[in-house]
Amino acid sequence: MEKLTFHHKMLQRAPGAKCLAINGVVASGNLEVLTERVLHESECTVEINTAADGFGEVWAAVVQDFVDRYNPGGLRFSINDGGARPDIVMLRLAQAVRLMEDTQ
Repeated sequence: MEKLTFHHKMLQRAPGAKCLAINGVVASGNLEVLTERVLHESECTVEINTAADGFGEVWAAVVQDFVDRYNPGGLRFSINDGGARPDIVMLRLAQAVRLMEDTQ
């Protein structure tokens, strides 16, 4: 089991007012993402627990691409990975940001 943490400085707060969202399922090569609006708007943290050791550089690249595209200021993402491919990681993170925009 490998634990990775990435901290990023952001230019703006992620839209929406929702405080918490969960999406995805850890099964069959997928992952789940817990998203919390708990950080200052100029920060973003992505914490990853994965059974696939040795992919830190891939995770760093995917997370960097994600924060560059979505600017998720103020959000902390906690990921439990079941061996998801990078495109699935990006999909789940994008879904997480969208869920935080919901008003319900």
